[in-house]
Amino acid sequence: MITFLHGKLVDALPTQVTVDVNGVGYEALIPLSSYDKLPSPGQEVRLLTHLAVREDAHVLYGFMTTAERELFRLLINTVSGIGPKIALNILSGMNARAFRGAVANGDVQALSQISGVGKKTAERIVVELKDRIGAAGAWEAISEQRALSPEDQKVNDAALALVALGFKQIEAHDTVRAALSALGPKATVEDLVRASLKKGA
Repeated sequence: MITFLHGKLVDALPTQVTVDVNGVGYEALIPLSSYDKLPSPGQEVRLLTHLAVREDAHVLYGFMTTAERELFRLLINTVSGIGPKIALNILSGMNARAFRGAVANGDVQALSQISGVGKKTAERIVVELKDRIGAAGAWEAISEQRALSPEDQKVNDAALALVALGFKQIEAHDTVRAALSALGPKATVEDLVRASLKKGA
């Protein structure tokens, strides 16, 4: 499994990038949300990845943030009928926070405006993801309207990553808070997720 690429950004289009990693060029398909965060070609880039293995191809998908990759994986692994292509369309049409807020609030109309997502698919997304995103997504949508403290933002991001990995919402927040108390304020989102997974194992 290729989990990230770290190298020089050779070429960037709104839908795909090429990254030179020690002389090997990797092509990855990306959502628009990641394209907006890319550095200029020729600069160093670190791209989180998801490798999809099909009978006829190995396709690499790239993301600039953990939240984007977790949402992509949640969509393709949880919602029936959604493959990588539609998942990328969703990330391109709506940022991760707005998407989670729409699911939490049952906003089928907003979801169905995304290219490739009709009303039936939008309804299925809400039904199949509401229990996974639920209150955490609604809280995040509200919190986006006011500035979160860096600590709250870290806790929120880590808890949402855990929810994507199968934790219950309340359990995820409680576990991350406990991890933050143990590790201290300098802990990163990745540190909190790793510590929470160890505790939950």
